[in-house]
Amino acid sequence: MGKKSGRSKDAQASAVEPGSKMKTKPYEKEMKRLHGELVAMQEWVRKSGAKIIIVFEGRDTAGKGGTIKRITERVSPRVFRIIALPAPSDREKSQMFLQRYVPHFPAAGEVVIFDRSWYNRAGVERVMGFTPQEQVDRFLEQTPAFEKAMVESGITLIKYWLEVSPDEQTARLKGRINDPRKIWKLSDMDLKSYSKWFDYSRARDDMFRETDTSWAPWFVANTDDKKRGRLNIISHLLSQVPYEPMTMPDTKLPKRDADKDYVEPHLPLRYVPEKF
Repeated sequence: MGKKSGRSKDAQASAVEPGSKMKTKPYEKEMKRLHGELVAMQEWVRKSGAKIIIVFEGRDTAGKGGTIKRITERVSPRVFRIIALPAPSDREKSQMFLQRYVPHFPAAGEVVIFDRSWYNRAGVERVMGFTPQEQVDRFLEQTPAFEKAMVESGITLIKYWLEVSPDEQTARLKGRINDPRKIWKLSDMDLKSYSKWFDYSRARDDMFRETDTSWAPWFVANTDDKKRGRLNIISHLLSQVPYEPMTMPDTKLPKRDADKDYVEPHLPLRYVPEKF
């Protein structure tokens, strides 16, 4: 299961109390602290040569994208890479199913986050009838051995399932319909999937039953409260990586070189209009 971090108890303590929907101010305060811890984790991964894969799966609207965004917004894209593969090409459809994911696996000093992953076969492909049931069954049978090989090669594999209630999912989908900032998130597939809540539940249950292993367990997060869900997931992620506390260097800016001969030229530049 999880590895204990080298952080002090004070660094792990949180002032956030459980209760009703979380307010923005304490959320942002705790997120700022966790972002500092993620940077420390990043530096440990980079220096130690660790290889980490984080898989995000879950219900539609459960908040996978928002959680990934908060994980990565303060770290280097050279260390943290996000993989969100499109529908497979005709060539990829002819390959071994898991083959298209392997080229994206991390090298030393990298964290790869899969925004949906090979588990598409056990979820949307099964529920929407894109894949015959015998291929789904074969996937569920083969995946534990595939993931064991990943772990034995030195990859740390962390799998998250984000769960949301039916009422909250309905509210979030309705919220996307008339919001120009969110309408792009509402796909035809989302609408077709909405009526299949219990089919997805059965697919999820079978997936857990067959692929929740000691070397690659599933971790389930309730995200009806997105803020609490994100904090809980990031805190848990940090607990799975044995990174060391980061020591801030004693850095001072050097003096700029003096150049009394420089005169700014009058170039015909096009400036952005200052409307604000």
